[in-house]
Amino acid sequence: MQVSRRSSILFFLCLCLIKSALAQPFNLETYNVKWTSQSKNAGESMPCGGGDIGLNVWVENGDVLFYLSRSGAFDENNIFPKLGRVRIRLSPNPFADGTAFRQELKLQEGYVEIAGNSGVGEVVLKIWVDVFNPVVHVDVSGNKPVRVNAWYESWRTQDRELQGREKHASSFKWLKDKVVVSKDIIREHDSGVLFYHQNKDSTLFDLAVKQQQLESVKSQLWNPLKGMVYGGWMQGENMVPDIANGQLKAVSGNYVNARFQGFGLKSRDAARSHRLNVYLHIEEKSDAEKWKNGLSKIVSKVKNEEKTARQKTLDWWRAYWQRSHIAISADRPDPTSPAWQVGRNYQLFRYMLGCNAFGAYPTKFNGGLFTHDPVFIDSTMKFGPDYRSWGGGTFTAQNQRLVYWPMLKSGDFDMMDSQFNFYLRTLSNAETRTKHYWGHQGASFTEQIENFGLPNYAEYGQKRPKDFDPGVEYNAWLEYLWDTSLEFCLMILDTERFTNSDIGKYLPLIESCTVFFDEHYQYLAEKRGAKKLDQNGHLVIFPGSAAETYKMAYNSVTTVAGLKTVLSRMLDLPAKYGTETQRKEWAARLARVPPLTFRQMQGHQTIAPAKVWERIQNTEIPQLYPVFPFGMYGIGLPDLEVAVNTWKYDTEAIKNRNHTSWHQDNIFCARLGLTKEAARLTVKKLQDSGRRFPAFWGPGHDWVPDHNWGGSGMIGLQEMLMQTVGDSIYLFPAWPKDWDVKFKLHAPYNTTVEGELQNGRIMHLKVMPESRKKDLVIAELLR
Repeated sequence: MQVSRRSSILFFLCLCLIKSALAQPFNLETYNVKWTSQSKNAGESMPCGGGDIGLNVWVENGDVLFYLSRSGAFDENNIFPKLGRVRIRLSPNPFADGTAFRQELKLQEGYVEIAGNSGVGEVVLKIWVDVFNPVVHVDVSGNKPVRVNAWYESWRTQDRELQGREKHASSFKWLKDKVVVSKDIIREHDSGVLFYHQNKDSTLFDLAVKQQQLESVKSQLWNPLKGMVYGGWMQGENMVPDIANGQLKAVSGNYVNARFQGFGLKSRDAARSHRLNVYLHIEEKSDAEKWKNGLSKIVSKVKNEEKTARQKTLDWWRAYWQRSHIAISADRPDPTSPAWQVGRNYQLFRYMLGCNAFGAYPTKFNGGLFTHDPVFIDSTMKFGPDYRSWGGGTFTAQNQRLVYWPMLKSGDFDMMDSQFNFYLRTLSNAETRTKHYWGHQGASFTEQIENFGLPNYAEYGQKRPKDFDPGVEYNAWLEYLWDTSLEFCLMILDTERFTNSDIGKYLPLIESCTVFFDEHYQYLAEKRGAKKLDQNGHLVIFPGSAAETYKMAYNSVTTVAGLKTVLSRMLDLPAKYGTETQRKEWAARLARVPPLTFRQMQGHQTIAPAKVWERIQNTEIPQLYPVFPFGMYGIGLPDLEVAVNTWKYDTEAIKNRNHTSWHQDNIFCARLGLTKEAARLTVKKLQDSGRRFPAFWGPGHDWVPDHNWGGSGMIGLQEMLMQTVGDSIYLFPAWPKDWDVKFKLHAPYNTTVEGELQNGRIMHLKVMPESRKKDLVIAELLR
């Protein structure tokens, strides 16, 4: 890759002579997923959603089924359960014989359409979620009258103890603790089926507080699990409940490994059109009656907005797709082409992320809203559909970050609030634990934290040595791993730089994260000896951790790079952020951060993972975190060769190369301008998953669908196409000459870059605002 600013500007002036008419609009419909046969099981489901609701939709043996999932529903054990399953059966049934069948995910409109045409007539179902209200709609239309039966199905009708590995869906994971899932309440209500779960007074939060010796400050800690009620109400226009002996009739059944009961509605009469609605509601610090009142308000609001809701949802999805795209060979659809698959699956995964645009909680790395029965992933896991590996309410920052980094260049800034607010809500708990354990200031966010900001119950360590520091996880992988919060601080700072939006409410979070390292490592140094700093006036960051890999590290590369980058960017903020006194403190804090460490590997200078370390525990490559996410090395930056050497010659890094799951090798290569390697690894990331839905990757290290697999793939593809350094916008820094592409991406300072590359030639390029054209640097394309 070669980059020349002067030649690129002259080239761009020539491009301005090309008429805009040459630009062909991007046709998203090319990437719709279409099936012409029914699915064998839930493992062959299709994602559908909107707002903060996700559905797994499939047709099996003539029945239309979908799982319900909504962001923010957590039970007493911190499981993130499905809210149930809906089964729909038509009579006469156009899907019964499986002929003339079609199921299609319509990306542009954000819904799933299912059509059947047989001797009994043609019927079309449209399954869609209101983006602005928590309600699922099923619209049925046919050329002949049909009857509709719908069942709400639940596998939580009795209290049940989780068995063995099934506990991994909770915060107890592998522990021997008895874990009981309490039953839901299901009954007839106002000609519909009402279903809900109310958390018990004692939850996982109480156990974690006791375990972590925080009972004396418990009243100061935020607890989202206490009093949480979640569930919904299913009703249909011109439909009535299936009643027997004055009660809602329960039909028993078994789906794969989960015994369930179904509670039905049936249409009063055969008709050519029907509508089924499922309203969902979650409320913290509530009770059953208060929750039902809240649900009633939602129902009333939806009915008042009935005439405009569909159009508003269509408009939202249309605007969503207009924000950005990367479409490879879109004019020559070829599902067998790996490069074409990369472009298609980029859109599919972005659709899945858009389904939780307004979630109260971030999209989870280990399945998001679209998990399904685990037996279709691992035949030994004969559990119900609430299962997912690595817990439901547990958030693993190293994985979560990869779900949210691509939203900057895709322009999905409004979707990032869910992740930022997660840390903001838990800030007080993180600061309280720091003060309680060590008596100083700052937020100590550990890796593997619960949704209330304390370390995960299982990962904290049950068999802890006497007098072991209660603020530290007794865990070989996670001990002293506190720096992952710095990536989210940088993400917030990048959001300000991209959009000029006000991040004032997040400044206390960012500041507190940096204060922790400054005060904690001076605190530890003072306990060891007479000096708080080394002979150069720098922090002695020991013990630390470089990701989960280099343990008991001294001056970990991830901590040093994170602190240097975040503090520098804080000082670069507009003057309205921080007082003069604060800014002096930021500068002093930055001056105390030690330098990066380097070492010779195979005769070349490379970035070292730390000054020293005790052991190598995992398979990450933290030596390249100064490349991504912290942007200290890369295209247009000094000493690029040192970072390239680290990729090429560091034998430990070479040993840990991988493309699956959270591995970010494709991103490293893109940022280093290594075109061939970046393309090869990005293909491995974003090519078809091998499952019926192409973007259901995994399990990798995590679960299916693996969202940090998809997120890291998105980031790598974006970085191949466009990188930004300061004011400069580098186009095609690691893009193969033979990949035709249409794209629209976002850059800092409210900038968008839209263009088309065809046969190695730029056919169209548009930069907004036009004043940013001067900042373009266009790379020479390589095969």
